[in-house]
Amino acid sequence: MAIKREPLLQPVPIMSLRPTQMTVGMREVKEKQKRWREHGSKKQAKLLGRHQIPVVVGPDKLNYVIDHHHLARALHEEGEKDVLVSVISDLTMVDPKAFWVVLDNHRWVYPYDADGERRSYKDLPKDVGKLKDDPFRSLAGELRRAGGFAKDTTPFSEFLWADFLRRRMSRKVVDKDFEKAMEKALSLAKSKDAVYLPGWCGPTED
Repeated sequence: MAIKREPLLQPVPIMSLRPTQMTVGMREVKEKQKRWREHGSKKQAKLLGRHQIPVVVGPDKLNYVIDHHHLARALHEEGEKDVLVSVISDLTMVDPKAFWVVLDNHRWVYPYDADGERRSYKDLPKDVGKLKDDPFRSLAGELRRAGGFAKDTTPFSEFLWADFLRRRMSRKVVDKDFEKAMEKALSLAKSKDAVYLPGWCGPTED
């Protein structure tokens, strides 16, 4: 199947984009919003031109986002109406009943909820405004930036780390004391329990 990576020069409404995951880390979204507001309108326009949202075009001709959900949500929250997209693959010829299976086989969909439970594809939100908050996704993102693990090309790697942390920490701690949660997360990230995760960079034995 031919892979296309050409940006669509015609702006696409943000609210027409279809998510391929159920959650985002709203703490990360708010941080992106904060950084966005620090730029003037000219700088924002340049950033919109450079940061295309990667999508797959489905059999219904809709654009399915396969990365940068946090950016899309942040731009929506900031009142932006349109973005440029980069078409990674055109799947308009795929049978609609097989579409989500094809996405899954390419690891372009992550249908897990804020409790880490797999859900039906039909439960995926219809627009970026309906993405739910997963505090453990925010924790995983901050953990990577703090050097807890390395950036990795594995699809949804930060969600894998989020699920690892979710099973070892209480959500109450993450919600109430993020700094304390980060200390615990950094300790867990260096443990041998995390050795199977993408980007693990814990201590190695000589």
